[in-house]
Amino acid sequence: MTGGSGVVVIDNGGGLLKAGFGGDKDPIAVVPNCIAKSPGSTASSKKWLAANQLQAQDVDVTGMTLRRPIDRGYLINTEVQREVWEQVLRNLLQVDPTNSSLLLVEPQFNPPGLQHATDELVFEEFGFSSLCVADAPSLVHLYETSRQPLLFRAQCSLVVDCGFSFTHASPVLQNFTLNYAVRRMDLGGKALTNYLKELVSYRSLNVMDETLLIDDAKEKLCFVSLDVPRDLRLARLSFKDNPFRCSYILPDGITSKKGFVKDMDEARRYCSLPADGELDKKDGDSDTNKFEDKKKPELSQNEFALTNERFLVPEMLFHPIDLGMNQAGLAECIVRAVQACHPYIQPVLYESIILTGGSTLFPRFAERLQRELRPIVPEDYQVKIIPQENPILGVWRGGSILASSPDFASMCVTKSEYEEMGSARCRRRFFH
Repeated sequence: MTGGSGVVVIDNGGGLLKAGFGGDKDPIAVVPNCIAKSPGSTASSKKWLAANQLQAQDVDVTGMTLRRPIDRGYLINTEVQREVWEQVLRNLLQVDPTNSSLLLVEPQFNPPGLQHATDELVFEEFGFSSLCVADAPSLVHLYETSRQPLLFRAQCSLVVDCGFSFTHASPVLQNFTLNYAVRRMDLGGKALTNYLKELVSYRSLNVMDETLLIDDAKEKLCFVSLDVPRDLRLARLSFKDNPFRCSYILPDGITSKKGFVKDMDEARRYCSLPADGELDKKDGDSDTNKFEDKKKPELSQNEFALTNERFLVPEMLFHPIDLGMNQAGLAECIVRAVQACHPYIQPVLYESIILTGGSTLFPRFAERLQRELRPIVPEDYQVKIIPQENPILGVWRGGSILASSPDFASMCVTKSEYEEMGSARCRRRFFH
């Protein structure tokens, strides 16, 4: 055990699980929260791989069958979750749960039935000595206020969490999430990956079974457009002039077992585009010789090209109605959350919007959100967006701070209290 306390902190996300010890700066494990099996293997011939085993360099992730413990943001399969936690706790953290406390990050508005199943997993399956449950927005607020105390003197912020299953806009006041004002979009990283799978399968190769590979391609190649009509016109240009065209190589199982971008310099050409206006034709001609061989694309069987898909996929978060989804965009979701709060704190919320979650890592995400918000926010209110240093680890780092605080023990429910009073009564301690 390397942490400064006997507290295990787990941010049990739908896509990634982050685990470590309270008091540490960073988690020890950041692993996929799922188990997977290679195609064509029976239950007896090959075992399921869990967590960090999927990240090994010699593991071919092509066509793998995935089983996730979390669906639509909530823990519904405790058997799969037990396998993932077993791998993380025993092999990565090397900790004995019976001698440790657990700080667990739970999704907001978790139904009582799922809370009870979680408590059974914590106390009866693993035997943790005590449990404390926290929600993501309050931990993100705690971490940012400890890192930038002058920026959050009002002890008030709006946490925008673009996670795996959902996107939440959550006002936080003095480390308590104002649940009545939380607004949610049923869109997250999983929906974006599925949309990219459909686009690539329709236009190029059938990749509907390649969830892990397409997820990797999305993270490496997608970006947020600042001018969608202009970028759509540029995406129709020929190959040498198209600033968005790039290729992703699928593993062949022999020379490579992981997918990768064919040419990162080619993939970053869009960065040279001006924020507004058309691409200078001269700039397009300057690369003629370099990309002459791509006038006629010669794609191998394990390769696909992306053009406008690179910015149309993240566009779902800002304008889901354009894709037939009857939901408000991210900017409108934020405004609705702020308007549900008391008028006295609304200006402060607009001045302290914290971005967290993996989907906020798309290039130009914060700048695009600023442009979307400014026209619909009252003119006399300032809009300030604060991207986190590491949006994926922000929640866990807040949990690490909480777990190392002197008052942490009083926030926990012990195993003896759980056995005496049951899950429902113990859970009242965590009510906000």
